[in-house]
Amino acid sequence: MLTVITGGSGSGKSAYAEDTILSYGEGERIYIATMFPFDEESHRRIARHRDMRKDKGFRTIECYTGLDKVKVPVGAYVLLECMSNLVANEMYQEGGAKERTVEAVMNGIRWMQEQAARLCVVTNETFSDCQPYDTETRRYQKYLGTINCQMVQMAQSAVEVVYGIPLRLK
Repeated sequence: MLTVITGGSGSGKSAYAEDTILSYGEGERIYIATMFPFDEESHRRIARHRDMRKDKGFRTIECYTGLDKVKVPVGAYVLLECMSNLVANEMYQEGGAKERTVEAVMNGIRWMQEQAARLCVVTNETFSDCQPYDTETRRYQKYLGTINCQMVQMAQSAVEVVYGIPLRLK
């Protein structure tokens, strides 16, 4: 079962996603962390997320690229946080998928679904600010938007979190 959770920055989507995984009951909980620690801000965000899930029984697997290579225990409850970082990593990290980002990420999502009893993916809503962006940022948004649409098509559940309030979309 696939659940996609989206929302803007600071919307509460991460806390909602963790609560969703916890609501499934007993079982192995895997947290796939995708944020590459490249600067002071990313280190702070990683520390904040680690603190949020402390004592919740998650085992963390760091995955910056190559989601289709990650093995998780069959039947585990998997939380992938966050698709936005994974897409950027695949586009720009050495060894990333580059122009094949959409294909690589979607292959990884299908692979996770084969292994996990439940897969919950957190992603960002990055399209409502109506700002003019450079060509490279628009390409990133296009890849992320395509992936988000494809995931929601496959998903049994899709939720947008706004100001900490979950709005069920599907």
